[in-house]
Amino acid sequence: MKLRSCLLVGVLELFGLCWAAGAFAQVSPTLPGLGDGARRKLIDVNQAPWRILARVQTELGGRCTGFAVAPTVVMTAAHCLWLPATHHYIQPQDIHVLMGYARGGYRQHAQVKRFVIPAGYDPANEAATGSNDRATLLMDHPVAVASDLLPAVAVKDGMSAMLVGYPQDRSEVPFGDVECNINGVTVSGLVHHDCEATKGVSGAPLLVRISDGSWGIGGLAVGADVGPGGLAAPLVR
Repeated sequence: MKLRSCLLVGVLELFGLCWAAGAFAQVSPTLPGLGDGARRKLIDVNQAPWRILARVQTELGGRCTGFAVAPTVVMTAAHCLWLPATHHYIQPQDIHVLMGYARGGYRQHAQVKRFVIPAGYDPANEAATGSNDRATLLMDHPVAVASDLLPAVAVKDGMSAMLVGYPQDRSEVPFGDVECNINGVTVSGLVHHDCEATKGVSGAPLLVRISDGSWGIGGLAVGADVGPGGLAAPLVR
């Protein structure tokens, strides 16, 4: 399937760290990754498969989305942790993970002991290295139970998909598109989807429906199109 053109350079940065803009601000047509936003809805993060969802925030005010892949391991986008002003990543102890966050409440809070970023990711060259835009966060205590975790799976064209996170225009609630699809893989290895998602959703799990009808994680959201849709870094090559 022919992929729609994606505005990757610059949008990756726009899609990442964001600031609170009011929990129920009106949808702006200028936000990347959205059409009219009509497909998006409020999600219950205390129900499967969304119990893995987390809000990742820093003591400098940055906010992204993340998800648990093991009891003490959370993933998010690497660009969410990069500080352009200093050309360094933020210190692990300054990163907080809030599991099941909604309207100021959350099931669990944890801090990061350390994180790992693939050697192939270069924040100065996101267009070429976006498929490695992943950060693996090692937590100071368990934040998830094994029964809530989802498998990482390879994606295929036409798979049903869902993408939920903490977007800038709904930053206080888990909000997303649960009726979208995979459109293919770019030459650089990024997964393309038509899910409506915008700034702040970086690091969210791109869920795909597998053959037995259950859900797996096909990628980690890293960028947005000019219109509806965007890009995810694959978890399985």
